[in-house]
Amino acid sequence: MNELNVTKGSANIFSDLGFDAEESQNLLLRSQTMIVISKWFEDSGLTQAAAAKTLGVTQPRLNQLLKGKIGEFSLDALVNMATRAGMRVGLTIRPIPGVKAKAPRKPESHQIRQRQIA
Repeated sequence: MNELNVTKGSANIFSDLGFDAEESQNLLLRSQTMIVISKWFEDSGLTQAAAAKTLGVTQPRLNQLLKGKIGEFSLDALVNMATRAGMRVGLTIRPIPGVKAKAPRKPESHQIRQRQIA
């Protein structure tokens, strides 16, 4: 019988899939917001057309959201839709234990000269 290897995931599936830190956080926030809006639609009893009007989008656009087309939506657009659905949207930002911020790279001397010339 084959042995099954199990690796414990993190709290962010997108990070586990190999996306960089910035992209994985953005995808996580977008997916969470899309899930909440989809649940709102299911619970509303509205038609897609009526729900889309409430959310300030077209019916085809709402259909994209319901099909999980995450690449079609910015976080900004999703926050606007959630707000129109009567939800309060919040964002919690806190440091990751053990992770230090990266210092910005110093420009090389030739880059400094080019900036001064321009």
